[in-house]
Amino acid sequence: MADVANHGANHGASDGAGERESGHLDLATEAFVAHRNLLFTVAYEMLGSAADAEDVLQETWLRWAGVDLDTVLDQRAYLITITTRQALTRLRTLGRRKESYVGPWLPEPLLTTPDVAEDVELAESVSMAMLLVLETLQPTERAVFVLREVFALAYDEIAEAVGKSPATVRQIAHRARAHVTARRPRGIVSPDETRGAFEAFQRAVETGDLQSLIDILAPGVVVLTDGGGIKQALLRPVVGADRVARVFAAGLHTAGAAMSFERVQVNGGPALLVRLDGEIDGVMAVRIEDGLVAGLYYVRNPEKLTRVAQETTMSR
Repeated sequence: MADVANHGANHGASDGAGERESGHLDLATEAFVAHRNLLFTVAYEMLGSAADAEDVLQETWLRWAGVDLDTVLDQRAYLITITTRQALTRLRTLGRRKESYVGPWLPEPLLTTPDVAEDVELAESVSMAMLLVLETLQPTERAVFVLREVFALAYDEIAEAVGKSPATVRQIAHRARAHVTARRPRGIVSPDETRGAFEAFQRAVETGDLQSLIDILAPGVVVLTDGGGIKQALLRPVVGADRVARVFAAGLHTAGAAMSFERVQVNGGPALLVRLDGEIDGVMAVRIEDGLVAGLYYVRNPEKLTRVAQETTMSR
């Protein structure tokens, strides 16, 4: 009889522990899901790769699921800290991978929801141009800049995430801000100005009108193409309206009627989804300044085109 009683007591204790664990996971899952878009945005801005950002989120969840939630005062800050640490580890690995990359490396383009473009600061921070500027920062500088300038974390919270003192983080933030300011695209362009210039560019591309193309390109326009060694791409940047227009004209002449263009929102800005014989060939993000096209970023690497068929939600 005593054995039966003990068995019943042990079984009851086991059930209680199981229920507590299940309840903990439910609460952990609820918090993680509530902040998931934010955490993805943090990881993506640090890495420029959606695939790697998703891996970071998986690693973040595994660590978050083991945390005693009763000890967490601010779930958002705690989750961002875990995400940042995992992203920093991966960023250092990515740096070595990029050293052997064939041709220019461009961020993985994301088909974004309209609300990303409406948040001007978020749209700028995830734009192809800004992500390329962030590539010029050291990993810790990039983390500090993103957490401070985009997500407005306090210096002590950032210090916890990057493993530095608040005073050191302030110095890093000042240095990173000056570095980015000297290299970032100039100013915010109004939606009307962007729309007009982009429509003129799209018409010129679709008609193959060389002069119209030259007219809408800024004198110092830069084109970067990313084929990743898988698809044909320019191995070096092309600079200047005349040179860029002639490169486009040659490509359009070769592809002919088989090539089509669809306007989309990529990384919070205007872009063309390019199809060849009905199949996605690449994504061309467009940077506009002073009513002219100042930058073109064409991603053809098929490994980077997995997020252009379905919208990605981002937040801060």
